[in-house]
Amino acid sequence: MSRLQDFLPDLPCDVEGPIFAEPWQAQAFAMTVALHQSGLFSWPEWAEALSREIKQAQAEGDPDRGDTYYDHWLKALEKLVIAKGVADEELLSALRDAWDRAADATPHGQPILLENDPKRAFG
Repeated sequence: MSRLQDFLPDLPCDVEGPIFAEPWQAQAFAMTVALHQSGLFSWPEWAEALSREIKQAQAEGDPDRGDTYYDHWLKALEKLVIAKGVADEELLSALRDAWDRAADATPHGQPILLENDPKRAFG
């Protein structure tokens, strides 16, 4: 069985596994692993989607210092989920807005939960 790192040699890792600077990066990583495990896409398919996103960002001027890696990861995941028909841009946009509202409505130090969205469009 192949490992994700076999297809993504630039994945930030240490001896224990992937490295994340922010919790959302770990969540995006976990979503990707879960969607792969559910059979939505293969690792080579994922690696191609991420590579395409990184190349596009570089062509648009991303300096490729490594600090935007998971931004590209998330964009690649969103595009792949849309391409596979799991969601569309409208749904993803609505969910982003709901999370933003939930974050704004959550007291400092408390977990941000989608049910904190004052409009409660989701959850």
